[in-house]
Amino acid sequence: MFGNLFSKEKKESLDQGLKRTQESFFGKLGKAIAGKATVDEEVLDNLEEVLIASDVGVNTTLKIIDRIQGRVARDKYLGTSELDKILKEEIASLLSENNTIDLSDFGTPKDIKPYVIMVVGVNGVGKTTTIGKLSAQFKKKGMNVLLGAADTFRAAAVDQLKLWGERVGIPVVSKGMNTDPSAVAFDAVKQGVETGADIVIIDTAGRLHTKVNLMNELSKIKRVIQKVIPEGPHEVLLVLDGSTGQNAIVQAREFTKATEVTSLAVTKLDGTAKGGVVIGISDEFKIPVKYIGVGEQIDDLQVFNKVEFVDSLFRKN
Repeated sequence: MFGNLFSKEKKESLDQGLKRTQESFFGKLGKAIAGKATVDEEVLDNLEEVLIASDVGVNTTLKIIDRIQGRVARDKYLGTSELDKILKEEIASLLSENNTIDLSDFGTPKDIKPYVIMVVGVNGVGKTTTIGKLSAQFKKKGMNVLLGAADTFRAAAVDQLKLWGERVGIPVVSKGMNTDPSAVAFDAVKQGVETGADIVIIDTAGRLHTKVNLMNELSKIKRVIQKVIPEGPHEVLLVLDGSTGQNAIVQAREFTKATEVTSLAVTKLDGTAKGGVVIGISDEFKIPVKYIGVGEQIDDLQVFNKVEFVDSLFRKN
């Protein structure tokens, strides 16, 4: 069932991480269809409310409802007992149509060295922790990793990244707090080239996404990276806190305006019933959801697999 992608332990971790979302979702769904035998307009209206309340988002919810309406029209008679199965199929189909890719591991393109990842996101979303976990998993795969502490506006961010570096045995390029972030990025990438690093991960400032100067700052960091590696950064990873629900979608909207985001990591899904936000984010932005955080352990940052995600979301204990 898990193919080559998921170990039994990872699947259990994913099931557990999405448990609150799953319980909340099916609790609401049960009330929505209580006393109903067929999927009629009232059931669809109730289902719409359930999806929106699960932070799937209005536009994505309407898309899902429209698809289910189409199936009801085609099949003429559709029992509420089949609704779980149909809903699961339509959500899986939606994720497949969006630009969401399934990765077998934490590998990066073999022909690019160093592979430069610029990580963006507001303070408090778990950005630095995600970098730490990601770098630990890359190292576990036998890759040489280098970190750049370019979030220089918060002493805590620089210190936290250094701690992660010490914890997992990965060098960190840092100039301390209140220094030029682009200078840190430049030095990190230059050192990555000189030392033959496989991956360079640059942490960037997490100031509020409403600040205009963020766009200028991220653009400057990209420009200095390109002085060393013209095609860099190879990936711009936006970290979002899944527990903030619709606010995560607002942040994604602002960051995609500020810079070209190429992949997403959605964290803190284990502490919330708002896991449906992953579906809405994937649908709205057509940017690959690459990683999801479903717990505190290093291995609880998982490569996103849409099939297993939907399976866990609809798993009944």
